Amino acid sequence: MHRVVALVRPPQATFELGCAAEVFGNPRRGLPRRYEFTVCTEEPGPVATTAGYDMLVTHGLTALERADTVIVPGWLPTERPPSAEVVAGLRAAHARGARLASICSGVYALAPTGLLDGRRATTHWAGAEALAGRFPQIQVDPGVLYVDHGDVATSAGCGAGIDLCLHLLRTDQGARYAAQVARSMVMPPHREGGQLQYAAPPAPGQLDGSLAPLLDWATERLGERLAMRDLAAHAGLSPRTLARRFTDQLGVSPGQWLLAQRLASARELLETTDLGVDAVARRVGLSSATNLRRRLVRAVGTTPGAYRQAFRARPS
Repeated sequence: MHRVVALVRPPQATFELGCAAEVFGNPRRGLPRRYEFTVCTEEPGPVATTAGYDMLVTHGLTALERADTVIVPGWLPTERPPSAEVVAGLRAAHARGARLASICSGVYALAPTGLLDGRRATTHWAGAEALAGRFPQIQVDPGVLYVDHGDVATSAGCGAGIDLCLHLLRTDQGARYAAQVARSMVMPPHREGGQLQYAAPPAPGQLDGSLAPLLDWATERLGERLAMRDLAAHAGLSPRTLARRFTDQLGVSPGQWLLAQRLASARELLETTDLGVDAVARRVGLSSATNLRRRLVRAVGTTPGAYRQAFRARPS
């Protein structure tokens, strides 16, 4: 039996723990049971959860000594680092050959161990910048659902915990076994694309007023061929001055801002209309379905067709 131990601390996020428990701790009819699932915490006893109830955890950190895989299903609050005992327990488990994995904020328990230094890791897209700021030695990738190095793995937001757990299951037991587990969960064995497709398009920043009229004018004309000289002429500025103002106020170039608006508009049309992909591309000024596909894959990691299938807003 492969021993999976979930390391929790209060307040424990229930969904993240449920991801690991559902994949590794739930026996399924017709499938051989190949995992033993245990929950442990630094101070055994009642552990508060984010859902308003306490759960009784009877195992302490000694459970890590027998683990083949240690999963940290969230680590809240992220501002409070793990104790020296927790860090030592995780490092000892890793040195003994155990695989370490985190779900969402659980990466904040793994980061202080140093095992992610110089390596890629991920977390929820909304917290990626904060993680990179606190641990600059980690190469934070905000675009993927999970990153697996074999000995250490990290996943994005809470739903991506299922993706990671199914991936680990597939690695251990093969695709057929993992597909049977996914089918029993009414889940796809593998989701296409990364997590950036789930991030909301960025809202306009606060401006001092000098660019706001230009941005409104350009947003209403996304379907037109707008070049830098067109934006500069409308603003009554030289291209160099306009570029400097964009950088100062928005942190991007005019071309980058315009592309972001076109992609945001395309995503909205894919979600809310039945327009063909080529028509969507022309309406937002990206000229063709091929160009839209290339741009969208680069920006959010999925194709227009897959994006529409995942996010199409259907009437009730």
